[in-house]
Amino acid sequence: MEYMGDRATLLETGRFVQRDAGGAADGIEPVPDGTAGTTVREGSDTDPVDVEAADGAIADTLESAGAEERHRRAADAGDTASMSMLGALLLRRGDLDGAESYLRGATAEGDRAAANNLGVLLHQRGYPDEAAGWWRIAAVAGSAAAAHALGRHFRERGDEPAAEYWLRQSAEQGHALGAYALADLLEHRGDAGAERWLRAAAEQGHREAAYRLARTLELRAADETRPPARPGMLASAVGPGARPPAPGAPPPGAGVRPPGPGAGLSGPEPGPVDTAARLRLSTLDEAAQWYQQAAARGHRRAALHLGSILEKRGELKEAGRWYLSAAKDGETRAACALGFLLRDAGDEESAAIWWLRAAQEGDGNAANALGALHAARGQQQTAERWYRAAMTAGDVNGAYNLGLLCASQDRTQQAEQWYRQAAYTGHREASNALAVLLLQAGDAIGAEPWFSKAAEAGSVDAAFNLGILHAGRDDDRTALVWYERAAAAGHTEAALQVGIARLRDGDDLGAERHLRCAAGGGSTEAAFRLASLLDARQPPPGSPVLGEPMAEKTECEEWYARAAEQGHRRAQVRVGMLAASRGDMTDAARWYREAAEAGSRNGAFNLGLLLAREGNEREAALWWSRAARAGHGRAALRLALLAARRGELTEGQRWCARAVELGPAEVAERAARLREALHQELTA
Repeated sequence: MEYMGDRATLLETGRFVQRDAGGAADGIEPVPDGTAGTTVREGSDTDPVDVEAADGAIADTLESAGAEERHRRAADAGDTASMSMLGALLLRRGDLDGAESYLRGATAEGDRAAANNLGVLLHQRGYPDEAAGWWRIAAVAGSAAAAHALGRHFRERGDEPAAEYWLRQSAEQGHALGAYALADLLEHRGDAGAERWLRAAAEQGHREAAYRLARTLELRAADETRPPARPGMLASAVGPGARPPAPGAPPPGAGVRPPGPGAGLSGPEPGPVDTAARLRLSTLDEAAQWYQQAAARGHRRAALHLGSILEKRGELKEAGRWYLSAAKDGETRAACALGFLLRDAGDEESAAIWWLRAAQEGDGNAANALGALHAARGQQQTAERWYRAAMTAGDVNGAYNLGLLCASQDRTQQAEQWYRQAAYTGHREASNALAVLLLQAGDAIGAEPWFSKAAEAGSVDAAFNLGILHAGRDDDRTALVWYERAAAAGHTEAALQVGIARLRDGDDLGAERHLRCAAGGGSTEAAFRLASLLDARQPPPGSPVLGEPMAEKTECEEWYARAAEQGHRRAQVRVGMLAASRGDMTDAARWYREAAEAGSRNGAFNLGLLLAREGNEREAALWWSRAARAGHGRAALRLALLAARRGELTEGQRWCARAVELGPAEVAERAARLREALHQELTA
């Protein structure tokens, strides 16, 4: 059972948050003297403010045995530095009452750190305006921490010019939180300078800055690698191409692809690695480095994204390690991604454990994966329960998968209901699947708008199916428009249909281009038609000369061979003929036999010729008989000649009559003369 939401579209399906909802920092960096502030959880919407130590103070001095008591005695004796240090220590402990008097005393003596810390204390008590006053005093005196706090104060009040001024003061002094807050403000405005300050904060070890810088770089790399849209080009789907349709325009409903998530697109051939590509790779490499820095500091979303990049590179062991780290920290998307890695490694039981953990936390993608797992095991009721859980989690793919499940059980009415539910939300593959159901039920009028909706939303399969629909109405012009749109997005079967149309119109170059696309995507019929097109341009081969080396295979023969290996009978006969023209009778006989055994009358006739030349007329007659019964006139004539040579005149007359009936004209004429001669011989 196929289902939507596979890991293959990890970043494109919204399984990753694009960026933080708020402008929070991950935590407080230590001030230069080592006194650290408080920390906040990942993704918090508010930055804490710094608790700044007095100039020249060292944190471990405060924590050493007896240090607090010594500072208390000195502070009580009026020592400004000790008052500032003791106030900072008590503030960090949360003893606001004990800290306030010491901080006010030190501030009265002009201590900059105490002024900042007094602002912190008042802010915590709920007096933001008074806190801002002390922060301003400290910031003017050169406190980067106070400038950061003051900038945040003004931003919270909507005064962005003032906020930018003070945050820039803090950032330019090398304060990591100030740089991060300034970057957040500039990014909110769409200012390109935001990246510079994100980088500055990240280089100082700011975890959230490293994560957001990595996201910026990754999105830039994705934009650089995204090919420019061509006119009429549909959005890409994900998945390999499938078996091609029969050549020619199919009738309505025939050949319509069974609905499946993302089926029907073969990606473009990879081109040479150019300078731009190397630069894009470098951008993504840098993003991975920043993700790793943030992940190493416990940022679970960074670990998730890092795992995704590593997985795409094929470094599955490292990817799994980071997914596991994030999953253990509660990142449900990482648990889901880890489940896909384990499933691909063949460990479905462990995969199910992680999917279960993610699904129970509301991850719809994991619920869909569990549904698919149980559906593949034939546990339909359990699968349906998980698909419903995915819907409850807000994942519309759950409704689509329920439709697929019902369709596989021939519950057509329920399948239509689920497809409709998903289609009404804009699910393009559900729209296509709904249209297929309606078309199969004979409702072409009802199917067309759903095909159109799906195609306009980017479903390549729907565009192809619209081509089939219009071709069935003999509206070849409109059909070709839709085939071309699907072919432009890489649809193998659509490219074949466009190639056939180009051949019909005499546009050999256009036909060749589309047939090459279709053949490269795995279409057997396209490979044969491409080979035929190339073959027609070649001069006729001369007879092999004894002693000459065997000629090399041409490109057209390579395409014939590709089609022949996939069971195309006409290609098998043609490969045999080309091999025979090179003098390779062994290879020729092999291909003739394969075609003949598959039901090709030409293959049977040619195999008979080879066997007769080798003196094996008995077996040759068997293959000619098979060909003649299938309607091959030349085979009937050969049988007539063989019978005449053996003296079986009545048998010869019978085969002559068959040859006259089957033709072509030349064969019929020769058979008629032979029949007359045999008649005279019998009546003599």
